[in-house]
Amino acid sequence: MEALLRNEQTISRMLDYDPAMRPIGGQICGSKPEFAGQAAKIVEELGFDVVDLNCGCPVDKVTKDGSGSGMLKNPSVIGDVIANMVASVKIPVTVKIRAGWDDSSINAAEITKIAEQAGAVSICIHGRTREQGYKGPANWDHIKACKEAATSIKVIGNGDLFSPEAVARMFAHTKCDAVLVSRGTMGQPWIAQDIVNHLKGHAVAPRTFEERKEALWEHFQIVSKHYPERRAILTMRRVGCWYFKRSGNTKSFREQVSHAQDLSTISTLIKNFTPSGPDEDLEEESDI
Repeated sequence: MEALLRNEQTISRMLDYDPAMRPIGGQICGSKPEFAGQAAKIVEELGFDVVDLNCGCPVDKVTKDGSGSGMLKNPSVIGDVIANMVASVKIPVTVKIRAGWDDSSINAAEITKIAEQAGAVSICIHGRTREQGYKGPANWDHIKACKEAATSIKVIGNGDLFSPEAVARMFAHTKCDAVLVSRGTMGQPWIAQDIVNHLKGHAVAPRTFEERKEALWEHFQIVSKHYPERRAILTMRRVGCWYFKRSGNTKSFREQVSHAQDLSTISTLIKNFTPSGPDEDLEEESDI
Protein backbone atom coordinates (compact mmCIF):
# COMPACT_ATOMS: atom_id res chain seq x y z
CA MET A 1 0.00 0.00 0.00
CA GLU A 2 2.72 2.45 0.97
CA ALA A 3 4.52 1.94 -2.35
CA LEU A 4 1.29 2.73 -4.16
CA LEU A 5 0.82 5.90 -2.12
CA ARG A 6 4.39 6.92 -2.92
CA ASN A 7 3.62 6.40 -6.62
CA GLU A 8 6.66 4.20 -7.14
CA GLN A 9 7.34 3.50 -10.82
CA THR A 10 7.46 -0.27 -10.42
CA ILE A 11 4.00 -0.26 -8.86
CA SER A 12 2.62 1.92 -11.64
CA ARG A 13 3.95 -0.59 -14.17
CA MET A 14 2.28 -3.47 -12.32
CA LEU A 15 -1.07 -1.65 -12.51
CA ASP A 16 -0.79 -0.93 -16.22
CA TYR A 17 -3.53 -2.49 -18.33
CA ASP A 18 -5.33 -2.24 -21.64
CA PRO A 19 -9.01 -1.20 -21.60
CA ALA A 20 -9.77 -4.28 -23.71
CA MET A 21 -9.04 -6.39 -20.63
CA ARG A 22 -12.20 -5.24 -18.83
CA PRO A 23 -13.68 -6.21 -16.49
CA ILE A 24 -10.43 -6.03 -14.54
CA GLY A 25 -9.43 -5.82 -10.88
CA GLY A 26 -6.43 -4.23 -9.19
CA GLN A 27 -4.91 -5.93 -6.15
CA ILE A 28 -3.28 -4.18 -3.21
CA CYS A 29 -1.19 -5.65 -0.41
CA GLY A 30 -0.62 -4.19 3.05
CA SER A 31 -1.62 -4.57 6.67
CA LYS A 32 -2.14 -0.96 7.79
CA PRO A 33 -5.80 0.07 7.94
CA GLU A 34 -4.89 3.78 7.91
CA PHE A 35 -3.50 3.46 4.37
CA ALA A 36 -6.09 1.05 3.01
CA GLY A 37 -8.77 3.52 2.00
CA GLN A 38 -6.44 5.84 0.14
CA ALA A 39 -4.73 2.96 -1.65
CA ALA A 40 -8.08 1.52 -2.73
CA LYS A 41 -9.14 4.95 -3.98
CA ILE A 42 -6.06 5.17 -6.18
CA VAL A 43 -6.92 1.80 -7.72
CA GLU A 44 -10.45 3.02 -8.37
CA GLU A 45 -9.21 6.26 -9.95
CA LEU A 46 -6.96 4.25 -12.26
CA GLY A 47 -10.14 2.81 -13.74
CA PHE A 48 -10.22 -0.67 -12.25
CA ASP A 49 -13.60 -2.33 -11.86
CA VAL A 50 -12.73 -4.15 -8.61
CA VAL A 51 -10.13 -3.70 -5.87
CA ASP A 52 -8.80 -6.82 -4.15
CA LEU A 53 -6.92 -7.20 -0.87
CA ASN A 54 -4.11 -9.77 -0.98
CA CYS A 55 -4.05 -11.80 2.24
CA GLY A 56 -2.64 -14.89 0.55
CA CYS A 57 0.87 -14.16 -0.68
CA PRO A 58 3.25 -16.53 1.19
CA VAL A 59 6.66 -15.06 0.32
CA ASP A 60 8.85 -13.88 3.18
CA LYS A 61 9.46 -10.36 1.86
CA VAL A 62 5.70 -9.77 2.02
CA THR A 63 4.79 -11.59 5.24
CA LYS A 64 7.68 -10.22 7.32
CA ASP A 65 5.77 -7.00 8.04
CA GLY A 66 2.47 -8.79 8.55
CA SER A 67 1.18 -8.30 5.00
CA GLY A 68 -0.01 -10.94 2.56
CA SER A 69 -0.73 -14.22 4.31
CA GLY A 70 0.86 -12.70 7.42
CA MET A 71 -2.50 -11.03 7.95
CA LEU A 72 -4.02 -14.43 8.65
CA LYS A 73 -2.50 -14.15 12.11
CA ASN A 74 -4.62 -11.05 12.79
CA PRO A 75 -8.11 -11.61 11.37
CA SER A 76 -9.52 -8.46 12.99
CA VAL A 77 -7.00 -6.35 11.09
CA ILE A 78 -8.23 -7.89 7.85
CA GLY A 79 -11.69 -6.67 8.78
CA ASP A 80 -10.42 -3.17 9.56
CA VAL A 81 -8.52 -2.93 6.28
CA ILE A 82 -11.51 -4.14 4.24
CA ALA A 83 -13.89 -1.78 6.05
CA ASN A 84 -11.67 1.21 5.25
CA MET A 85 -11.44 0.14 1.61
CA VAL A 86 -15.21 -0.28 1.34
CA ALA A 87 -15.81 3.15 2.88
CA SER A 88 -13.48 4.83 0.38
CA VAL A 89 -14.57 3.43 -2.98
CA LYS A 90 -17.67 2.77 -5.02
CA ILE A 91 -16.28 -0.28 -6.83
CA PRO A 92 -16.60 -3.75 -5.26
CA VAL A 93 -13.99 -4.80 -2.69
CA THR A 94 -12.80 -8.41 -2.63
CA VAL A 95 -10.19 -10.36 -0.67
CA LYS A 96 -7.96 -13.38 -1.25
CA ILE A 97 -6.76 -15.56 1.63
CA ARG A 98 -5.27 -18.95 2.41
CA ALA A 99 -6.73 -21.63 4.65
CA GLY A 100 -4.64 -20.36 7.55
CA TRP A 101 -1.07 -19.64 8.58
CA ASP A 102 -0.37 -23.31 9.35
CA ASP A 103 -2.26 -26.51 10.11
CA SER A 104 -2.70 -25.51 13.75
CA SER A 105 -4.36 -22.20 12.88
CA ILE A 106 -6.91 -22.87 10.14
CA ASN A 107 -9.18 -19.81 10.25
CA ALA A 108 -10.47 -19.26 6.72
CA ALA A 109 -14.12 -19.70 7.73
CA GLU A 110 -13.71 -17.16 10.53
CA ILE A 111 -12.13 -14.67 8.13
CA THR A 112 -14.93 -15.28 5.63
CA LYS A 113 -17.43 -14.03 8.22
CA ILE A 114 -15.23 -11.07 9.11
CA ALA A 115 -14.81 -10.09 5.46
CA GLU A 116 -18.54 -10.37 4.90
CA GLN A 117 -19.31 -8.13 7.85
CA ALA A 118 -16.71 -5.61 6.70
CA GLY A 119 -18.41 -5.28 3.31
CA ALA A 120 -16.37 -7.42 0.92
CA VAL A 121 -18.48 -8.85 -1.90
CA SER A 122 -16.36 -11.95 -2.42
CA ILE A 123 -13.56 -13.92 -0.83
CA CYS A 124 -11.17 -16.27 -2.61
CA ILE A 125 -9.73 -19.13 -0.57
CA HIS A 126 -6.57 -20.98 -1.53
CA GLY A 127 -6.84 -24.45 -0.04
CA ARG A 128 -3.26 -24.46 1.31
CA THR A 129 -1.78 -22.82 4.38
CA ARG A 130 1.00 -20.27 4.27
CA GLU A 131 3.35 -22.87 5.76
CA GLN A 132 2.64 -25.18 2.82
CA GLY A 133 3.46 -22.59 0.20
CA TYR A 134 2.61 -24.53 -2.95
CA LYS A 135 3.64 -27.95 -1.69
CA GLY A 136 1.27 -30.83 -1.16
CA PRO A 137 -2.35 -30.96 -2.30
CA ALA A 138 -4.78 -28.10 -1.68
CA ASN A 139 -7.43 -29.06 0.85
CA TRP A 140 -10.75 -28.18 -0.71
CA ASP A 141 -12.57 -28.96 2.57
CA HIS A 142 -11.41 -25.55 3.81
CA ILE A 143 -13.12 -23.89 0.84
CA LYS A 144 -16.26 -25.90 1.54
CA ALA A 145 -16.23 -24.71 5.15
CA CYS A 146 -16.02 -21.11 3.99
CA LYS A 147 -18.99 -21.56 1.69
CA GLU A 148 -20.97 -23.03 4.57
CA ALA A 149 -19.99 -20.08 6.79
CA ALA A 150 -20.94 -17.45 4.21
CA THR A 151 -24.31 -15.75 4.20
CA SER A 152 -24.10 -13.19 1.39
CA ILE A 153 -20.43 -13.02 0.42
CA LYS A 154 -19.47 -14.98 -2.69
CA VAL A 155 -16.90 -17.73 -2.12
CA ILE A 156 -14.27 -18.39 -4.78
CA GLY A 157 -12.26 -21.61 -4.73
CA ASN A 158 -8.55 -21.76 -5.58
CA GLY A 159 -5.89 -24.43 -5.56
CA ASP A 160 -4.87 -27.30 -7.87
CA LEU A 161 -7.05 -26.18 -10.77
CA PHE A 162 -5.02 -27.28 -13.78
CA SER A 163 -7.81 -28.70 -15.93
CA PRO A 164 -11.51 -28.25 -16.66
CA GLU A 165 -12.17 -31.58 -14.94
CA ALA A 166 -10.54 -30.32 -11.73
CA VAL A 167 -12.74 -27.23 -11.80
CA ALA A 168 -15.87 -29.38 -12.13
CA ARG A 169 -14.72 -31.48 -9.17
CA MET A 170 -14.14 -28.37 -7.06
CA PHE A 171 -17.62 -27.01 -7.78
CA ALA A 172 -19.14 -30.36 -6.88
CA HIS A 173 -17.11 -30.77 -3.68
CA THR A 174 -17.21 -27.26 -2.25
CA LYS A 175 -20.38 -25.73 -3.78
CA CYS A 176 -18.32 -22.55 -4.23
CA ASP A 177 -19.72 -19.70 -6.31
CA ALA A 178 -16.73 -19.35 -8.65
CA VAL A 179 -13.15 -20.46 -9.09
CA LEU A 180 -9.81 -18.72 -9.49
CA VAL A 181 -7.46 -20.45 -11.90
CA SER A 182 -3.97 -19.09 -11.27
CA ARG A 183 -1.06 -21.45 -12.00
CA GLY A 184 -3.38 -23.42 -14.23
CA THR A 185 -3.30 -20.61 -16.79
CA MET A 186 0.45 -20.93 -17.26
CA GLY A 187 1.12 -22.37 -20.68
CA GLN A 188 -2.58 -22.77 -21.44
CA PRO A 189 -4.18 -19.31 -21.80
CA TRP A 190 -7.23 -20.99 -23.33
CA ILE A 191 -8.13 -22.81 -20.10
CA ALA A 192 -10.99 -20.42 -19.19
CA GLN A 193 -12.79 -21.22 -22.44
CA ASP A 194 -12.05 -24.91 -21.99
CA ILE A 195 -13.60 -24.77 -18.53
CA VAL A 196 -16.75 -23.08 -19.84
CA ASN A 197 -17.08 -25.63 -22.61
CA HIS A 198 -16.56 -28.56 -20.24
CA LEU A 199 -19.12 -27.27 -17.75
CA LYS A 200 -21.61 -26.92 -20.61
CA GLY A 201 -21.02 -30.56 -21.49
CA HIS A 202 -19.02 -29.94 -24.64
CA ALA A 203 -15.98 -32.00 -25.57
CA VAL A 204 -12.64 -30.26 -25.04
CA ALA A 205 -9.94 -31.24 -27.49
CA PRO A 206 -6.30 -31.07 -26.36
CA ARG A 207 -4.17 -28.45 -28.09
CA THR A 208 -1.68 -29.63 -30.63
CA PHE A 209 2.02 -28.89 -30.35
CA GLU A 210 1.74 -26.30 -33.12
CA GLU A 211 -1.12 -24.53 -31.35
CA ARG A 212 0.90 -24.37 -28.15
CA LYS A 213 3.95 -23.12 -30.02
CA GLU A 214 1.89 -20.40 -31.68
CA ALA A 215 0.52 -19.32 -28.30
CA LEU A 216 4.02 -19.11 -26.83
CA TRP A 217 5.15 -17.02 -29.79
CA GLU A 218 2.24 -14.61 -29.22
CA HIS A 219 3.12 -14.45 -25.52
CA PHE A 220 6.73 -13.70 -26.42
CA GLN A 221 5.67 -10.90 -28.76
CA ILE A 222 3.51 -9.25 -26.10
CA VAL A 223 6.16 -9.51 -23.38
CA SER A 224 8.84 -8.13 -25.71
CA LYS A 225 6.74 -5.06 -26.48
CA HIS A 226 5.54 -4.44 -22.93
CA TYR A 227 8.75 -4.82 -20.89
CA PRO A 228 12.32 -3.57 -21.17
CA GLU A 229 14.55 -6.28 -22.65
CA ARG A 230 16.03 -7.51 -19.36
CA ARG A 231 12.62 -7.89 -17.73
CA ALA A 232 11.26 -9.59 -20.84
CA ILE A 233 14.14 -12.08 -20.83
CA LEU A 234 13.54 -12.95 -17.18
CA THR A 235 9.82 -13.38 -17.83
CA MET A 236 10.38 -15.73 -20.74
CA ARG A 237 12.90 -17.75 -18.75
CA ARG A 238 10.20 -18.34 -16.17
CA VAL A 239 7.20 -19.18 -18.32
CA GLY A 240 8.54 -20.24 -21.71
CA CYS A 241 8.77 -23.96 -21.04
CA TRP A 242 5.23 -24.18 -19.68
CA TYR A 243 3.72 -24.20 -23.14
CA PHE A 244 5.68 -27.35 -23.91
CA LYS A 245 5.51 -29.05 -20.54
CA ARG A 246 3.90 -32.15 -22.02
CA SER A 247 6.19 -32.35 -25.05
CA GLY A 248 9.34 -34.41 -25.29
CA ASN A 249 12.63 -32.51 -25.04
CA THR A 250 11.09 -29.82 -22.82
CA LYS A 251 13.96 -29.98 -20.34
CA SER A 252 16.46 -29.18 -23.06
CA PHE A 253 14.38 -26.22 -24.20
CA ARG A 254 14.02 -24.99 -20.62
CA GLU A 255 17.76 -25.15 -20.02
CA GLN A 256 18.51 -23.19 -23.17
CA VAL A 257 15.92 -20.53 -22.42
CA SER A 258 17.17 -20.15 -18.86
CA HIS A 259 20.64 -19.28 -20.17
CA ALA A 260 19.52 -16.94 -22.94
CA GLN A 261 21.02 -13.46 -22.68
CA ASP A 262 18.96 -11.65 -25.29
CA LEU A 263 15.51 -11.73 -26.88
CA SER A 264 16.80 -12.73 -30.30
CA THR A 265 18.16 -15.96 -28.84
CA ILE A 266 14.81 -16.73 -27.21
CA SER A 267 13.06 -15.94 -30.48
CA THR A 268 15.26 -18.43 -32.31
CA LEU A 269 14.75 -21.10 -29.64
CA ILE A 270 10.97 -20.83 -29.90
CA LYS A 271 10.95 -20.91 -33.70
CA ASN A 272 13.29 -23.89 -33.90
CA PHE A 273 11.97 -26.00 -31.03
CA THR A 274 10.49 -29.34 -32.02
CA PRO A 275 9.47 -32.15 -29.68
CA SER A 276 11.48 -35.34 -29.62
CA GLY A 277 11.16 -38.49 -27.56
CA PRO A 278 8.26 -39.33 -25.24
CA ASP A 279 6.08 -36.68 -23.63
CA GLU A 280 7.25 -35.33 -20.31
CA ASP A 281 5.37 -33.92 -17.33
CA LEU A 282 7.03 -31.09 -15.45
CA GLU A 283 6.13 -30.63 -11.82
CA GLU A 284 3.76 -27.74 -11.22
CA GLU A 285 5.71 -24.74 -9.95
CA SER A 286 4.75 -21.95 -7.62
CA ASP A 287 3.13 -18.67 -8.51
CA ILE A 288 5.27 -15.60 -8.77
